[in-house]
Amino acid sequence: MNIKLIRPTAELKKQAIDFRQEFFDHDEMIINGSELLDKTDDYDEWLKAVIANTNIETVNPNWVVTDTFFAVDETNRIIGIIDLRHTLNDFLEDLGNCGYSVRPSERRKGYATEMLRQLIKIAASVGMNELHLSVERDNEPSVRTIKYNGGIYERSFKFEGEDADIYKIAL
Repeated sequence: MNIKLIRPTAELKKQAIDFRQEFFDHDEMIINGSELLDKTDDYDEWLKAVIANTNIETVNPNWVVTDTFFAVDETNRIIGIIDLRHTLNDFLEDLGNCGYSVRPSERRKGYATEMLRQLIKIAASVGMNELHLSVERDNEPSVRTIKYNGGIYERSFKFEGEDADIYKIAL
């Protein structure tokens, strides 16, 4: 699998907007792991927030230090997005340390599994000991991705009326 995780940049603006639009074109209004890329129309403002959130001194006071990465192929086409939340606050307790999405046209090709595999290495390199990931129980592809990367069931909860589970990955 020839993808790499890279940080968002101004140069990726057009690709990021195209990436986001593909979700909307498939009637998907939520892009997990995107630090609200799905909720903003201004890529430059989103990028400023993403950069600020990487540093304890500049992180949004309502958020936690977070690294966000685009998964790109050899042509720099954005295949997916994934984030790493270094800590969990009360809001994130049931959402976990990581969210991710693969663009609709690239699903079922193993990209999410590879993205998470690469993120696990990054998490370990910054001194994290474990990752907690949440997944709606009926999202079988994501459950498989998490389990393939060593996820062990930890607990269940309700999210917006849906059954969801938390998995833990030891690093």
